[in-house]
Amino acid sequence: MAGKIGLVGLGLVGTAMAERLLGGGFNVVGFDVDSARCEQLEKLGGQALGSAAEVGEQAERVVLSLPDTNVVVQVVEGPAGILEAETPPKYIIDTTTGDPDETAALAQRLAGRGIGFLDGPFSGSSQQLRNRDVVFMVGGDKAAFDDCKDIFRALGEKIFYLGASGNGSRAKLAGNLILGLNRLALAEGLVFASRLGLEPKGFLELLKVTPAYSAVMDVKGKKMLDGDFTPQARLAQHHKDVSIILKYAQKFGLDLPLSRTHSDVLEKAVEAGDGDLDNSAVIREIERGGKR
Repeated sequence: MAGKIGLVGLGLVGTAMAERLLGGGFNVVGFDVDSARCEQLEKLGGQALGSAAEVGEQAERVVLSLPDTNVVVQVVEGPAGILEAETPPKYIIDTTTGDPDETAALAQRLAGRGIGFLDGPFSGSSQQLRNRDVVFMVGGDKAAFDDCKDIFRALGEKIFYLGASGNGSRAKLAGNLILGLNRLALAEGLVFASRLGLEPKGFLELLKVTPAYSAVMDVKGKKMLDGDFTPQARLAQHHKDVSIILKYAQKFGLDLPLSRTHSDVLEKAVEAGDGDLDNSAVIREIERGGKR
């Protein structure tokens, strides 16, 4: 399918998506509550509009990149939301890491209005998205997925269709559980190695060729050692994700002791003012913990 692509939410990820879509030859119209982000979209070659409803009016397919499911619902169904467009879009793709049950419920409501809704979060940072080095996991109607596959292909090389609405979000939460713990383990190990007297950069290179290796070492290791916490994915966002993970664990009567510890570490980091830093800044909380 051709035509304009709508984009609502122009933060770190939304802007990276705009760059990829524009680079792939799509026309992009977008909206964000932050006017500076709208100006950035214009500089990239897209067109900024005045509301989500205007985006929905102009684009047959709209991509959402928003903080959480509550915001998604407001953007879709709230005042000046997408559904207030005189002619709403045919498809909405939600890349937010959200609440699976609430996502599935929204998809059902939209289906009743003839709108296909796909939950399509991805694993990776905004920088990895710029490089198409991300993995999309998509739930929702298969026909809708087929009609929107060109969008996913413009954004990433690896795309997995997982069936029912909410399954993309479910897979993302389970994957983020493991990814976040890998990141926390790396931070803890690097701080511990440093206190033992090992040279951190050399130790990191050693780790990469041992059975302890994880891809997070390539993506976040240097940032941790350099103290470069320019955000590619914000720490506060991952704290939100872990909160959802623990909510569902409680629902299932499942104890996740590592995730509970992770949540405590992230909460302290947010309280210390690190929430808007890159999620690799979790190493700062490990370092502070050793000085308490």
